Amino acid sequence: MAEVILRKAAGKAIRVDSAGSKPSGYVHPLAVKVVEELGYDLTKGRSKSLDEFLDQEVETVITVCGNADQVCPDFPGQIRRYHWPFDDPAHAEGSEEEQLVIFRRVRDEIDRVFSAYGHGRSDSLA
Repeated sequence: MAEVILRKAAGKAIRVDSAGSKPSGYVHPLAVKVVEELGYDLTKGRSKSLDEFLDQEVETVITVCGNADQVCPDFPGQIRRYHWPFDDPAHAEGSEEEQLVIFRRVRDEIDRVFSAYGHGRSDSLA
């Protein structure tokens, strides 16, 4: 969710990729559903490992769940590092409707933070 929201907010100002230390191998269907409610398309998204990026220049690393900030390595060229801890909605329990409540809450939290960050970065680079 964070990748598609930040990509939309930042436009072409920055390159945005998302990866995890323990990728699930799929994009959660409820994540696809709740970002679609905001008009974002996540159907072509994929779960990626941070290993795909270890040899690439990465200016900014943003970690978002649990102890990701502690297990995420430094990358070549890394200048900034932020940790914005959101609940991991993939751990939501209950009926689909109950899980959707959690996914929507986390989506909205991510949207507020990442939209502000993305617009700010875009403006500062313009």
